[in-house]
Amino acid sequence: MRAAIVNVTGYAGVELARLLLRHPEVQLVQVTGRGSAGQPLVDVFPHLGPSALMIEPELTASADVVFSALPHKASAAIAQAVLASGARFIDISADFRLRDVAVYEQWYQVSHPCPELLAQAVYGLPELYRARIREARLIANPGCYPTSAILALAPVMELIEPDIIVDSKSGVSGAGRTLSLTHHYSEANESCQAYGLAGHRHMPEIAQELATQLKLRLAGDEPPPLALTFVPHLVPMTRGILSTCYARLRRECTLEELRERYRASYGDAPFTRLSEQPPQTKQTWGSNYCLVYPTVDKRTGRLVVVSCLDNLVKGAAGQAIQNMNLMCGLDERAGLAALPVYP
Repeated sequence: MRAAIVNVTGYAGVELARLLLRHPEVQLVQVTGRGSAGQPLVDVFPHLGPSALMIEPELTASADVVFSALPHKASAAIAQAVLASGARFIDISADFRLRDVAVYEQWYQVSHPCPELLAQAVYGLPELYRARIREARLIANPGCYPTSAILALAPVMELIEPDIIVDSKSGVSGAGRTLSLTHHYSEANESCQAYGLAGHRHMPEIAQELATQLKLRLAGDEPPPLALTFVPHLVPMTRGILSTCYARLRRECTLEELRERYRASYGDAPFTRLSEQPPQTKQTWGSNYCLVYPTVDKRTGRLVVVSCLDNLVKGAAGQAIQNMNLMCGLDERAGLAALPVYP
């Protein structure tokens, strides 16, 4: 497979390069990045050496699959041309995640460059949409926070009340490489900060997919509207997301019954694992794994589910490659078998 990365110089883009350069079935033929155009890739990112790739200003190479790590709006703007070339397109931005154009434009405050492509975009969460991903040419790679929240709650949506709280903590790499005061070392170190309390852009994505799963699991019954509270936090670590999700159970459930539902949902998922103890972000660092741990607060009848993942791998680049593997008929695990780095 010939692959290209648009905007390799962001954290998601360079993580794509790291994983694709080790992929047994892929030749990385071009990387772009306007800020570092004309420089050897290994000069900008020495940890990727050896590689003869230069960072180009624009996409010109013929490829079987193109990964876009551009910001929202800029990513959708190149999708039409990539698809017209015959390549498959995997978008790591938010441009094709939300199926309703009005919702996208409300939350991202831009006009969608090509809304006509939304109908063919497949939400790239393999644990839920594996069959559709195999047939897709355009993948909307999920956000990092949504991946952790959706995988935590999807198997039990019909068992819980629709009033859901998702409390998430993320490392600073989730904000990208652009400099800002909030993510300066002396500001973020030894501190923890809630943000996006007026509404985070990942909230409608989480709500959309959880509502879809609820409707599917109710088998035709009209689902109740979701009331989702999502609060992200910045914590002083480089990588990782840990989400703790809360919802009241609609009926009494044993813990074993709940765990069996997760086993049934993720039994054939190579990267989502039911944990035997509350997971830690360190246990997923550098890997494509998501660890999920459900439990029940018997005093309140409330389900509590903890999930964690590496925001740059399962939350971005690794999941994109997992989608590529499925789209191209490769082993879903190809290039992603590395275990987490510990400690």
